[in-house]
Amino acid sequence: MSAVKHETEQPVTPSASGQSPETEAAAVPAPPVRRRAPKRDELLAEAVETARAALAEDAEEGQVGEHLDATADDDRLVTHRFAAHLPGYAGWAWYCTLARAPRSKHVTVCELGIQAHDGALVAPPWVPYAERVNEDERERLAAVAEGRVPGEA
Repeated sequence: MSAVKHETEQPVTPSASGQSPETEAAAVPAPPVRRRAPKRDELLAEAVETARAALAEDAEEGQVGEHLDATADDDRLVTHRFAAHLPGYAGWAWYCTLARAPRSKHVTVCELGIQAHDGALVAPPWVPYAERVNEDERERLAAVAEGRVPGEA
């Protein structure tokens, strides 16, 4: 890092609390740690058809398969998963997350989509180009960068 200050750099100014933005961000307390598993909300767990209907609005007919499971993500928050019958998506599952307010019987759809599930074919982990390229390719690229024809001495 250069010690020269560029004209485009802005000085760090304290916030209203008198702290720099970095110090203020560090002072924000972490969310509380959950001490117990979320309680399964039976109203939401039984709302399979509500979840299926929400998915049917985005999916074509026949793409939403059998109900796979319902998972309690938090209190009054449940995610339903359905088999995905889509070409090229073997092992994937549709999901629909439902919630409700305390003491309410009204079920709300929070989000829905498709995700990799058991046995899904997924892309391999990303590897940076510098780690993927072999030595021959490095030499070829160096030759091109120097204006030489690759393979000539």
